[in-house]
Amino acid sequence: MALDERYTRERAWILLNEWTQSPSLIKHALGVETCVLAYGEKEADTRGLTEDERENFLVLYATTGLLHDFDYERHPSLEEHPFVGTRLLAEQGWPQEIRTAILGHASYSGVPRVSHLDKALFACDELSGFLTACSLVKPTKSIFDVDVAGVKKKMKDKAFARGVHRDDILTGASELGVPVDDHIAFCITAMQKNADVLGLRGSLATQ
Repeated sequence: MALDERYTRERAWILLNEWTQSPSLIKHALGVETCVLAYGEKEADTRGLTEDERENFLVLYATTGLLHDFDYERHPSLEEHPFVGTRLLAEQGWPQEIRTAILGHASYSGVPRVSHLDKALFACDELSGFLTACSLVKPTKSIFDVDVAGVKKKMKDKAFARGVHRDDILTGASELGVPVDDHIAFCITAMQKNADVLGLRGSLATQ
């Protein structure tokens, strides 16, 4: 089965950059993609997918992570995001699974999170941003110096990264059926593996 050229990871990257100028929003998209894709790889293993099935499955996860906020810079209001973006994706022929997951990551949309992709996107969205914030306050600015205990301590500090919804992190882990400590550890590991792309290798990291 050949990949559908309408929704390759490369095209998602182009679309993201057409709509988003902010380096921090681009990095957020990459961080969410990293964590969602890692969950996609784990799920693909669980399902025992064939090589072609796995490739298509992972493209679905990667593109959903990249595009979940692609309309946010132009349309940040609750009335427009992510509705403007998903309408455009529908017009361009992107798969329903991607659009449903993107709608579902915004709880106010009323779209339920049913599939594993839906749940993975929601679970990784706030957490990946929080892990980035935890990295950047380290002297090394490195994801390699972030650990579960430190993240949980920062979650209790309401003044830290106040824009991150802690309840979403907890709810996301619960919906995935993963203990929150395991979810945090899983995403830390995923982001460490992609540290260079995310700009989070930092200096003098304790690896």
